[in-house]
Amino acid sequence: MQGRVVLITGAARGIGLATAEAFAASGATVAIGDIDGDLASRSAAALAARTDATVVGVRVDVTDRESFAGFFAEAETLVGAADILINNAGIMPTGYFVDESPGLTDRQIDINVRGVTNGSRLAATRFLERGTGHIVNIASVAAITAEAGLATYCGTKHFVLGFTEALRRELHPHGVGVTVVLPGFINTELSAGTVVPRWAHALACREPEDVAAGIVAAVRADSSRVTVPASLGLLIKSMALLPERASHAIQHALNFDTTMTGADPEQRAAYHRRITGTQ
Repeated sequence: MQGRVVLITGAARGIGLATAEAFAASGATVAIGDIDGDLASRSAAALAARTDATVVGVRVDVTDRESFAGFFAEAETLVGAADILINNAGIMPTGYFVDESPGLTDRQIDINVRGVTNGSRLAATRFLERGTGHIVNIASVAAITAEAGLATYCGTKHFVLGFTEALRRELHPHGVGVTVVLPGFINTELSAGTVVPRWAHALACREPEDVAAGIVAAVRADSSRVTVPASLGLLIKSMALLPERASHAIQHALNFDTTMTGADPEQRAAYHRRITGTQ
C-alpha cells in the first residue's frame, strides 16, 4: 500500500480507526473522515504519532453530498488524489420497528444507504477517469440474514450488499475495484450490550483489527466480498439452505434469536444517545 491515498468515513473510532491504522502501517497515506471533526483530528494526530505515517482528520457528513464532496476536496488538497475510498460510516440502533421513530428510520437510511451512494458516486467518477482505484463498502452479516430488533438496519445493509455487487459489475471492467465487507459481531460501541451466546463467541465475535486486516487483504487481492469472520458467513449460508421453520427452531434452541431484542438498554444507552444526537 506504499504511496496510496486512502479516505475512510466514520474513522475516528471503531472499525474505521482500526482500518486507518492498518493502512497507515502498510505504508498508505490516510484521511480520517468523521462527523465529529474534532475527534477525527485527534485520532489522526495520535495515529500519525504511532505509525509515523501521514494521517489527516477531516469532518464529513456523509448524508450531505456537498459535505462529502468537500471531504474529498480537502483530503486531496492535503494528501493527494484518492486511490481508495472506504465507506465505513454507519449506525445500528436496536429495538422493535414499531417502537422506532420515523426520524430514526430516516437517519439509518440517510447514513447507511445515502452515505454509501454519495461516496461511491464521488469515488467512481474520479477512479473511472484514471482507470484505477478501489471502493470498499462496509455492510454487515445482517446483509445476508434477518435479525429481529434490527429491521431497518438489516434493510439498509441488504441494500449495501446488492448495490456494491452491482457496482462492481459496472466498474470492474474499467479497472476500478469494488469490495463489500460483511463484519459479524465486532467488539465496538456499535454492538455494546448485544447478547451473543457464550458458545458462539469464537465462531461469531471478532475485534476491529480483524475487520481491518480483512479490508486491507481484500483490496490487495481485489476481492468482491469478504466476511469477518468467515466462519459466521458459512454458518449463515448453511442455515439459509434449511426450511424457514427448521432454521428458526435451530436459532431458538441455540439462543441466537434474541441477540438484538435482548440487548441491554443501559449498555446501549450512550451509543443510542450519540447516534441520535441527544447527548
